[in-house]
Amino acid sequence: MDATAALDSTPARAAAEVDLALEGMTCTACAARIEKTLNRIPGTRAAVNFATESAHVHFDSGRASSESLIAAVERAGYRAHVRRDVAAERRDDDARKTAAYRALKREFVIAAALTLPLLAQMVPMLANGSWHGGAHPELLPRWLQLALATPVQFWIGRRFYVGAGHALRGGGANMDVLIALGTTMAWALSAVVTVLDLRQQHVYFEAGAAVITLVLLGKLLEARAKASTSSALEGLLRLQPKTARVLRNSVPVEVPLADVAVGDRLVVRAGESVPVDGIVREGQSSVDESMLSGESRPVVKAPGARVHAGTLNQEGLLVCEATGIGDATLLAGIVRLVADAQASKAPIQRLADQVSGVFVPIVIVIALATFALAWWLGGDGTQALIDAVAVLVIACPCALGLATPTAIIVGTGRGAQLGVLIRNATALEHAGRLRTLVVDKTGTLTEGKPEVTDVLTFDGVSRVDLLRAAASLEQGSTHPLAYAVLAVARADGVSPEPLVEFSLAPGKGARGRLAGSSASEALIGSLDYLAEQGVAADVARAEGLQRAGKTLVGVAVGSQMLGLIALADRVRPTSAAAVARLGRAGIDVVMLTGDNAATAQAVASEVGIADFRAGVMPSGKADAVRALKSRGIVTGMVGDGINDAPALAAADVSFAIGAGSDIAIEAADITLVRPDLNAVVDAILLSRTTLAKIRQNLFFAFVYNVLGIPLAAFGLLHPALAGAAMAASSVSVVGNALLLRRWKAPL
Repeated sequence: MDATAALDSTPARAAAEVDLALEGMTCTACAARIEKTLNRIPGTRAAVNFATESAHVHFDSGRASSESLIAAVERAGYRAHVRRDVAAERRDDDARKTAAYRALKREFVIAAALTLPLLAQMVPMLANGSWHGGAHPELLPRWLQLALATPVQFWIGRRFYVGAGHALRGGGANMDVLIALGTTMAWALSAVVTVLDLRQQHVYFEAGAAVITLVLLGKLLEARAKASTSSALEGLLRLQPKTARVLRNSVPVEVPLADVAVGDRLVVRAGESVPVDGIVREGQSSVDESMLSGESRPVVKAPGARVHAGTLNQEGLLVCEATGIGDATLLAGIVRLVADAQASKAPIQRLADQVSGVFVPIVIVIALATFALAWWLGGDGTQALIDAVAVLVIACPCALGLATPTAIIVGTGRGAQLGVLIRNATALEHAGRLRTLVVDKTGTLTEGKPEVTDVLTFDGVSRVDLLRAAASLEQGSTHPLAYAVLAVARADGVSPEPLVEFSLAPGKGARGRLAGSSASEALIGSLDYLAEQGVAADVARAEGLQRAGKTLVGVAVGSQMLGLIALADRVRPTSAAAVARLGRAGIDVVMLTGDNAATAQAVASEVGIADFRAGVMPSGKADAVRALKSRGIVTGMVGDGINDAPALAAADVSFAIGAGSDIAIEAADITLVRPDLNAVVDAILLSRTTLAKIRQNLFFAFVYNVLGIPLAAFGLLHPALAGAAMAASSVSVVGNALLLRRWKAPL
């Protein structure tokens, strides 16, 4: 069979992706093991997140399936299932984690009760350093020490043996291997000494029991702290009510949210949360949207206004028509986006992942070397063993694995509370390193709602004829300028006529022929576009309008200019302050617009932007972004998520401002729910703060091991102290990340 035939016979394959919820991981070595196992499957690319206990897997559906991925995880010694509905999955996770937390707490209380008597005799021992060759005072009979330590070692500590067994069967090693190996060595030595009644030899029952107890305490604190990291997402999930009042035969009937259908009319009373996305049909009220947008001021809602699930109706009665339910609401899209971001990996985490993957085997080698050298140099095999145990216990990679994901979880969650939706950790990292920001004018610096201010007709053309031609050409457009032209035509009672032979020049204008008309082709667009088509006009009358920052649109039939339509789009009141904040943050702002130079100059001057370019088409904006990137500058682009798609795609990180649609959420790296350039500044500053937390956590995690392992190897740390330090390291890393929950954007 030749190569072509072989290719033809290959079954069609499709790319697929799935999120797996993982159980049984105890440290980042477990995460590295699962990731390596999944990536060995042909056509599979997996990213495992220890902090969220999840895996995001891209796979070739012709070579793998969800079932085969789960089977691979289970062969590695762990458990997995497919994550489907985010809200339901969170509730199941909460129930499972709550039960596990209570069981862990119960085991810790028992372990502490059995260990405290053993620790009591450590006080004088630690006071004179007797674990390293001095007299070892024993306040309890050795048989009692054995009786207290054994249930802690093998009953309370069984989780470490189970985890170690799974890891070893899967061909890897994790924290459980270190804990099980270290504490078993201490217990076994002490048990042999006790059974053989070797009075001259020390026992170290307190060491193994204390390590297990302290590790359990660390896990308890870590579990509580990790639960706090996702509190922002939990808060979002609680926003949507469980029921809705649907009008049935004009009577409001309370039904489960799952029974609401698109098109249903719902009654939302004062003080109630809006249950679905919809459009107000009756009533007027103020709605608090701060839980979605971060904007504290209530928004007035009248008939025709859009409302979103989870927002709070503050005063009046609203009757709304459901347009988005279930997974199709803005709230559901935000929850999905935040959950995906929290499960993603930042590029800065690569080093930590590489270290975690080989960490445990290296630590075991160091522990063996410590045992051999300490015995050879000191001549005391017992003390050499205890030093090796201390090395095994203190060298836990948990802090290293938690350093990056916990900061990302808290940072993205805090962003969601402020209306800043970060797609993934890579976008967060790029935003934190941003140095140049390219901004669109319409809808970014301005409100994006232009209005017609002047209609100028030429050569005896009537206003009606001018507006009819303009409205006919604009009737199929979704551009904000087109909406404004159609609005003034409707206000004047002018109806558009059908078109034939219509063609669009994106960013420039449009042309077409009115149906049933023998007249020449009609054109509408910028003056430059009309000039390209051979239409010239004396625009001296409109120079004052351009200097005032207004946009001019020309309308022509054949080579005759019918007139000009002037439109104005008000600059957002917050744009100038946002540009000033960007400048203080060391970010250069470049404005690109397809508008004329005079209008661009007026807007740029009003908001304080020195670098601007006018008459730039969508493809030209993308070229400008690529030119900035070619100079090694990390460049961001702010736009509406649709019209500026080429430039958004070309940027290192893209921002969709004021976007409330699922399309915009899917299109941008960072979606800003509130239509305010200040939200872009907040996103950048939050990203910088989150990156700073990641660097701090990685520094502390690396330094902890760089200092702790040598101290243990040289016999300067008792295993119990090593266990306490290990637990404290993980808790401190998570605690440092939790400080992001109180972050507020500087003005």
